[in-house]
Amino acid sequence: MDKRLKQDNSEPPQESLLAADMPPVVAPVKLRQLRYDGTILDRLDMLAEEVPVALVYNGVSHAVMMASPADLEDFARGFSLSEGIIEQSSEIRGVEAIPHAKGIELIIDLAPGSFWRLKERRRTIAGRTGCGLCGLDSLEAVARDLPKVSGDTKISLGAIKHALATLPAAQTYNAQAYALHAAAFCDRDGKLLLVREDVGRHNALDKLIGAVMGSGLDPKNGFCVITSRCSVEMVQKAVIAGMPILVSVSAPTLMARRTADEAGITLLALARDDSALVVTHPERISL
Repeated sequence: MDKRLKQDNSEPPQESLLAADMPPVVAPVKLRQLRYDGTILDRLDMLAEEVPVALVYNGVSHAVMMASPADLEDFARGFSLSEGIIEQSSEIRGVEAIPHAKGIELIIDLAPGSFWRLKERRRTIAGRTGCGLCGLDSLEAVARDLPKVSGDTKISLGAIKHALATLPAAQTYNAQAYALHAAAFCDRDGKLLLVREDVGRHNALDKLIGAVMGSGLDPKNGFCVITSRCSVEMVQKAVIAGMPILVSVSAPTLMARRTADEAGITLLALARDDSALVVTHPERISL
C-alpha cells in the first residue's frame, strides 16, 4: 500500500475517500458454488480489486490504467521509465496517491526538463487491465528505438529453478485471489530480492521496475521473472530498465523474440521446474 497518501478536499466529503479507506487489494465476497453433481455450496471467496489509476504529471492527466491499489509509488516510477517519460529516478521529485470515490489519482511532480518526453509518449487512454500498447498514436511509437542491453551477468538453470520454486509463496495477494500477476527481481543465485503483484501483467512489471529504481539495486546484477505471457512490450520494459535476462513462465511472441534479440537481452520462456526454453542470447545461461 502506498504510504504517501492524503485526503483530497476538492470533492464533497460524501464523495471523497479517506486515506484509511483506500481500496483493498483483495477482499472477501460471498459466492455460490454450483457443482455438476447438483450440490450447491455457499462460500466466502477472496477476489482481487482493480481500480482506475490516473497518472497526473505536473497537473496534466496523462493516462488512466486499471491496476491493483498497492505499491503505487513504484508504479509511478516504473511506468514513467518504461514509457520513456523519465530516464532516471531523480527526474521524479515526488509522488502522491490521492483516493477518490471513482478511483485514485497519482500526482507526479516531474522535473521541468523531462516534461517534453511526456508529450513524445503522449497517451490519452483508459487502459484496460491487460493492455500494454493501446493508446499510442502511431506505429512508430510502438516500434520504438531501444538501447542495447549490456552486462556480463550469467545465471544457471538452478538459479531459475530456485526462483520459480520460491515465487508462489511470495505472491501473497495471488494466494488469496488467484487473479494477480507477479514480477520478481532475483540475484544471480535465484534469490528473490523484490516481488510486485498486480491484476495487470504490465503493471506488475512497471511496479517491479519502480521498486528496483527506488532500492538502489543494479538491474544488471540479476534477472527478472514474470508469471505472465511474454509479449513485445514486456521485453521493451525489461530492456529500458536495463535488465539483461527476462524469464517468462509462458511463451513469447515472434515480435518479442525479434525485439529481445536485437536489444541483446537473454529471453527464456516456458520456464518450469524441470526446464526452460532459451529464446535469445544463450551466452548468459551457464549449464
